[in-house]
Amino acid sequence: MFLAPWGVVTPSTDPTPFPAPAVPALPAQGASAPARPVAVRLSAAAVGAAAAALGLGVLTAIVLVLWIASPGSESGFGGALHIGAGLWLLAQGAELVRTDTLSGSPAPIALTPLLLSALPAWLIFRGTASAVSPADEPGPDRTKSWTEAAVVAGWLLAGYLSVVLLAVAFSTGGPIHVDAVTTLYVPLFAMGAAGCGAWSGCGWPALAGWARIPYGMRGYVEEAGIALRAAGIAAGILVGGGALLGGASLVWHADSAGPSYTQTGGPYTGRIVVLLLALALVPNLAVWSASYALGFGFTVGAGSTVGPAGAYGYGLLPRFPLLAALPAEGAGGWVERAALALPLVAAGTAGCWIGRRGGGAGRTARVVAGTAVLLGILLATLAAWSGGSLGRARLAAFGPAWYLTALAALGWTVAVGFPVAFLRRWGGALRTKPPAATGPASLPPPPPLPGPAPAPDPLLPDLLAGPPTPLAPPE
Repeated sequence: MFLAPWGVVTPSTDPTPFPAPAVPALPAQGASAPARPVAVRLSAAAVGAAAAALGLGVLTAIVLVLWIASPGSESGFGGALHIGAGLWLLAQGAELVRTDTLSGSPAPIALTPLLLSALPAWLIFRGTASAVSPADEPGPDRTKSWTEAAVVAGWLLAGYLSVVLLAVAFSTGGPIHVDAVTTLYVPLFAMGAAGCGAWSGCGWPALAGWARIPYGMRGYVEEAGIALRAAGIAAGILVGGGALLGGASLVWHADSAGPSYTQTGGPYTGRIVVLLLALALVPNLAVWSASYALGFGFTVGAGSTVGPAGAYGYGLLPRFPLLAALPAEGAGGWVERAALALPLVAAGTAGCWIGRRGGGAGRTARVVAGTAVLLGILLATLAAWSGGSLGRARLAAFGPAWYLTALAALGWTVAVGFPVAFLRRWGGALRTKPPAATGPASLPPPPPLPGPAPAPDPLLPDLLAGPPTPLAPPE
């Protein structure tokens, strides 16, 4: 009696039940709620400022330690801070100007130690990757659109460049100060590292789908991606082989490299400074050696040339350990010309890798051409970044010419990469082609045709039935 009214409104008996109230979905156990866009952007800006402060602090700390350990240092604490900030900006493309010269005229310092550039580049790269892809977004779910990644990277760059502005304002005075006009290269440096970091933070997605390329253009974008990888392979072989060439030359000239280190360094503090400077310039040595192997070589002073064909015009140089690796002046022999095998190997490896990717002849040709262009751009950037001036007159030019390096890289890739890629493609097509029939003997024998079924034996059912049953006697 009392239960009857409740049975009427039961969902199983009521034909039109009331809808259940919507319950918000709770995050899974161990997962955190999505962050708000404002919080994500402010966090990215804080990460950028922290990356800039960390890079600046590391270089300034090294300069301060060396300043404290140098008993005869003429610059005070403020001068050491100026040098630390200037080195940090120099590592990102800015140029320094030295005013306390013997002639009294300012002398530019534009040769960037590439090992110093690796520190801010790595900090920006890691900071952007972590800001685009937080640690609580695992696996493929962390992939974001390029617009979201660009917004986060932009806020990170805003935080980073704010510290850069403070460093530029601080280091514009003093005997060694930064050239304000050349600081425009710093944002370009930071944007390149942040772009790579954003791509990494999204899980290295395919560019065609990540950037929402129209369907008709995705084939060309895929070809550009293959060309970029092939250019990276060739550039890695060239720079790695250049490092081996430079190291071998240093070992070959060890009798002059060792005394130059002890004579240049002087006391123990000076030797530490020379050692740190030489280590920071080791990547420059690798790039210069790669340009040497490409054929055009590099210069160690205005009017000089150092290449496989010979070394001319560099005259008397400062006693510095890495400069001891230079060949003697005069025409090059077979040892110097053997370095030309390095670009041959690099271009051949890239062409072989492209040929393995398959595709038609037109696709292969476009990929090889794109590889040549991209390799030229990569080598030109490295050559321009690794060289520069150390003063005026003869000290105004050090390192390889970027346009000659790019032209040599493009020429080697076209001359070697095209035939190797097509030979590799042709060989792969032959291996995958099914063998053709050579005659009747090569064919397997045909299966036997089914014949008529044998007739059943009429006595078989009787045999299977057993012995006959005896008849019963008549009654």
